Amino acid sequence: MADETENQGIDDDAVAAEWAAMAEADSAPDDEAVAAEWAAMAGGDAEDADDDDEYSGSAPGRVLDQDEIDSLLGFDGEDEEGDAHGIQALINSALVSYERLPMLDIIFDRMVRMMSTSLRNFTSDNIEVSLDNITSVRFGDYLNSIPLPAMLAVFRAEEWDNYGLMTVDSSLIYSIVDVLLGGRRGTAAMRIEGRPYTTIEQTLVERMIAVILKDMSAAFEPLSPTNFTFDRLETNPRFATIARPPNAAVLIKLRIDMEDRGGRLELLYPYATLEPVRELLLQRFMGEKFGRDSIWETHLATELWSADMQLSAVLDEQVMSLRDVMNFQVGQTIQLNVTPKDSVELRCGDVPLVYGKMGRSGQRLAILIDDIRRLKRSARKE
Repeated sequence: MADETENQGIDDDAVAAEWAAMAEADSAPDDEAVAAEWAAMAGGDAEDADDDDEYSGSAPGRVLDQDEIDSLLGFDGEDEEGDAHGIQALINSALVSYERLPMLDIIFDRMVRMMSTSLRNFTSDNIEVSLDNITSVRFGDYLNSIPLPAMLAVFRAEEWDNYGLMTVDSSLIYSIVDVLLGGRRGTAAMRIEGRPYTTIEQTLVERMIAVILKDMSAAFEPLSPTNFTFDRLETNPRFATIARPPNAAVLIKLRIDMEDRGGRLELLYPYATLEPVRELLLQRFMGEKFGRDSIWETHLATELWSADMQLSAVLDEQVMSLRDVMNFQVGQTIQLNVTPKDSVELRCGDVPLVYGKMGRSGQRLAILIDDIRRLKRSARKE
């Protein structure tokens, strides 16, 4: 037993020594080979980079100057057509210019004058309404930019079958409530944060919104008769969604001042809402496209009377198969179901005009018009 134990210990020591020798023999060459391989790869990349630089003709690590940076960002002005380019063009591509609807300026200038009078009668106070600006925004961006707390009134354009949005900020809400409930002049409206609007405040604001919507309908009256009706009042922008977030909309910002009090009122019209009257809003002045021009009417009538037209005299019409038509021979006679006393129809294209009798005038065939009432009857039937 002792001999077997001794032999087993010798075998274990021999195996361990053999494994250690193998590990040392394998690790050293592998480390050196890996290091050599990485060095070769780095050298190859450097040579490739040098070759690329020589091929492209540019120095490595080239720094852009300020003009090139401005050109890339689009801050070096506009091109000949007035359009921005570069990264600036990508940023501005999300916007839609309202300048394509110039009639909006006229409509809302008229609305501002009417609101000044209506709100003075509504509050029995001196009120000044001013138009700040008209811009184009994305509907989702506008909802995210509304400062809370605020009231959002959703109104409906009956004739256009779509909706709009009116935003009343907190300053204007408290100012209107203070004025309507007998607040003293010369004192700023008290603003209480951290509480929802009461029923009284919402009711008073709804009355003001009804006055504004009535003036809005009157402002659009000369362009297109439209009835704006109040739909609902919301305090959470998420519940006032009337269009998809990426849809473009026209934003009108108004300022209402009551001596030392006041606030802002914003109107938002999605472009889908204004689409039914888009052609009218493209006018530069009222009545530009549908106005009557007597000079043009006279010129058009004169040219119509002197216009040349080609008439065709139809003696008879027959329905034949294509086989019979292809079998026509030279000298073949086609019988027409018409007599010298029958009327001949004169057409311009496919439109029948008049009827008459066929005859001869000198060496030419002629038609004596004897009936134009058929033309009038056919026009009445159509």
